[in-house]
Amino acid sequence: MSRTDCTLTKTRLTDGLWEGILTLSREFDAPPRLEARYNDMPLEGLEVRPGDRPGQFVLRLPMPARVMSDGAHVVLIRDCEADAVLATETILAGDTLVEDIRAEMALLRAELDMLKKAFRRHCVETT
Repeated sequence: MSRTDCTLTKTRLTDGLWEGILTLSREFDAPPRLEARYNDMPLEGLEVRPGDRPGQFVLRLPMPARVMSDGAHVVLIRDCEADAVLATETILAGDTLVEDIRAEMALLRAELDMLKKAFRRHCVETT
């Protein structure tokens, strides 16, 4: 099965449980071999069950506690056979994130001030 043969759509993340629907382009009896990874390490608990329609499967993945910490964390769900990433879930948390956003806002303000000054200078020089 190639990467174009299936689509994984996230349906929700609630109470630490990620859920999605895997839809295959053709009817298959079984989904591809899937794995969830975090920090290049496999995660336990990925459930794959048949969905409501042929070629459809329901995925459930409990998010481990180590993903719920300061910073940015990315969990991947991969098709092992095609060596393709089907879905990513990014979790952002903590005080570090607030500081990163404040630093980015300060940089944007500084760039905006620079552009305003250059624009005003341009207007004075061209009139």
